[in-house]
Amino acid sequence: MTGAYFGLAPLVRQFRAPKDYVGQGTGSAQIKIPDGASGRTIARLLTTAGVVKTESAYLDAANGDKRSLSVQPGTYGLRKQMSGAAALSLLLDPKSRLVRSVTIPEGTRVKDAISRIANSLGMSKTALTEASVSGKIGLPSAAKGKPEGFLFPATYNFQPDATPTEVLAAMVKRGNQVFAELDIPADKLRETVIEASIVQAEVGQQKYMGKVARVLDNRLAVDMPLGLDTTISYATQKFNVTTTSQDRKIKSPYNTYLYTGLPAGPISNPGEEALKAVLHPTAGKWLYFVTTNPTTGETKFAVNAAGHEANKQEFQQWLRTHPQSK
Repeated sequence: MTGAYFGLAPLVRQFRAPKDYVGQGTGSAQIKIPDGASGRTIARLLTTAGVVKTESAYLDAANGDKRSLSVQPGTYGLRKQMSGAAALSLLLDPKSRLVRSVTIPEGTRVKDAISRIANSLGMSKTALTEASVSGKIGLPSAAKGKPEGFLFPATYNFQPDATPTEVLAAMVKRGNQVFAELDIPADKLRETVIEASIVQAEVGQQKYMGKVARVLDNRLAVDMPLGLDTTISYATQKFNVTTTSQDRKIKSPYNTYLYTGLPAGPISNPGEEALKAVLHPTAGKWLYFVTTNPTTGETKFAVNAAGHEANKQEFQQWLRTHPQSK
């Protein structure tokens, strides 16, 4: 009889042992909750990771709290050996979700967007560059396989295990959503994005965007070269306020001094306001514009060369007082 007792003792102790830890736990653990996970699935994941002692520890807490039904998918930072109630509390706290954020400002070029993503999300620039032209990020046919102009500028949040392809695909998806919301026809999408990228690069202030779009349209209508320093700067991969005479001789499909029509492709990733400006340009007969004060962004418009020359003189005066900005 005594032998039988000692043989059963471990089972008795296991039966009598508490099925739940006490307290908030220690250390750290990352748990990824998949989309559509049931309470039992979550309980199993927590138990396997050593967050809770038993599945029933979590399930008891979840069954007693209707909020458990609102646990969102994602990766969470929890602790080891937590009580079921403490684990549930962290899963319900948005601050426990582990996300990495990256912001792509309007007018960012793809090369610089990739650098921002790499720095913010800890990804390889090479891997991001390869993913951008892999054909797997959902680019519309208007992009012709190149992401420039189609990585929509915004702030994005990603899970720690997001891949370069997933990150870029999310940006393209957002752009496609905006294009659809603005009712941009598929056969007009490429030229709209190209023109919007120019508007975005030329003026940062929304109040001037519609007028700049009108200048572009007016010039295109009479087959007049657009003559834009921003397209030259894109070709030379510079960010100067001005361009040199040598720059303006470059044999590039982005040289809008040398060739008429729109450049070969977008020169930046435009935001929604620039797209709207192209779709609904301000009415007017302007053929010229110049940002007379790059410090404030003040931009002036003219309908003829004489008026433009007067505006250029203001810009030249600004350059004389800011020689380092050339």
